[in-house]
Amino acid sequence: MKLIERKQYLNKMIHTIGTPDIKVITGVRRSGKSKLLEAFRDYVETEVTEHNIIHINFNLPEYEHLLTYRALYDYINTRYEPEKKNFIFIDEVQMCTDFEKAINGLHAMEKYDIYITGSNAFLLSSDLATLFTGRTFEIKVYPFSFAEYVQYFDCDDPYTALDRYMLEGGMAGSYLYQDQEAKYDYIAEVFNTLIVRDIRRKYKLRNMRLMEQIVDFLMDNISNLASARNITETLAGLKEKATHVTVSSYIQYLCNAFAFYKIRRYDIKGKKYLSSTEKYYLSDHTFRYARLGTKNMDYGRILENIVAIELLRRGYEVYVGVLHKKEIDFVAIRRNEKLYIQVSDNIIDEKTFQREVSSLLQIRDAYPKILIARTRHEEYQYEGIRIIDIANWLLG
Repeated sequence: MKLIERKQYLNKMIHTIGTPDIKVITGVRRSGKSKLLEAFRDYVETEVTEHNIIHINFNLPEYEHLLTYRALYDYINTRYEPEKKNFIFIDEVQMCTDFEKAINGLHAMEKYDIYITGSNAFLLSSDLATLFTGRTFEIKVYPFSFAEYVQYFDCDDPYTALDRYMLEGGMAGSYLYQDQEAKYDYIAEVFNTLIVRDIRRKYKLRNMRLMEQIVDFLMDNISNLASARNITETLAGLKEKATHVTVSSYIQYLCNAFAFYKIRRYDIKGKKYLSSTEKYYLSDHTFRYARLGTKNMDYGRILENIVAIELLRRGYEVYVGVLHKKEIDFVAIRRNEKLYIQVSDNIIDEKTFQREVSSLLQIRDAYPKILIARTRHEEYQYEGIRIIDIANWLLG
């Protein structure tokens, strides 16, 4: 498989060298965590003088004898070289029983630089503080961005490339398949493994039919406001008995495994966060095609999903904006920066254009306001609102 340098993540890892934190690489299944760790190992080998790398990949049978925490702990300590900078790289760390005991013990010795990856459902952002007594630094990895897709395929025309990216997505393992249906078969298998093997095993789920129905509902309602209560009411109409508490738990499991990302609502005027209903976006939009098919394509929703994940990838906190009775697709916040963003597939029609900009025009503060759409033109402005082609925006 062709490899590209994922500079955004690699640079983040490079800047952590020598810090005392346990570096944890997280992200949805098959998003490239293992390849990133390999790329970082290559960097250390060529750029760090006097290094000693102890690399364990639990996907490989030669490390089966290290599947207990004590064996892992002892194995690493026997390979410590006192006169060098010692790096520990462990792939699929959750396969080792009580792995956190080994990692915490090694971290307490203060002589190793530790980097680990693991299955998304077993190495959760919410669990890191509980699992590890020392400080952790999380490196969140997403499927290929549009910019990475363009780099991978060496695309000359960004507009045509976006049309392809909307269909093929960012799960790079699918790029090896020539037939589009074969690509979706691969993507569907990745998602099904995430549900059946990771989430089911982690939470010991019994009602898998309920989980499947919740997944289908969330996928079918990308970009729509949803709550555990209205999902429960919808399922009741399908004669599926479930409480809103159970439904809420199942949704949280999906978010924990990075299948979906929950985006909360934010009252722009009142400057407060709103509860009860949120939006859910897929970590990769092609999971929807692979599971539900492509007959009812809604390009506006897919573009909104792509923008939501790109904003998260760029390090923004992302919210759905609420202003009076109008909605702003995204309020993106990063330190002192704030952006108001509307996303649209096509704004050629004047009514559509006015509808999209009207919400932005009602916002009275001075933060940037952006309408992202498939214009196929250079950026321009309308009454202070930046109108940007989505392909150009995604390319940064």
